[in-house]
Amino acid sequence: MRFSELRNKEIINIASGQRLGYVCDAEIELPAGVLKSLLAPGPCRFFGLFGREPDFLVPLGCITKIGRDIILVDIPGQCGRSKREKKKYY
Repeated sequence: MRFSELRNKEIINIASGQRLGYVCDAEIELPAGVLKSLLAPGPCRFFGLFGREPDFLVPLGCITKIGRDIILVDIPGQCGRSKREKKKYY
């Protein structure tokens, strides 16, 4: 499966029933070319004026099923969230 096919899929946590969002990025181990985790952007704060909450990081071991439209994950408790590094252009 190509990454372009994964980008159109929504991630849903079956442990809590929470919709985590759509896949926006993937973490890949370069020497082996192995997929480590998927990244979904966090929800917007106050109509997007105050930025976003931290992103959802879904490890590969938590993915239970990849369907045509959605990706089902099983993450017990609070979802793994990570802050995205801001790019510095100077």
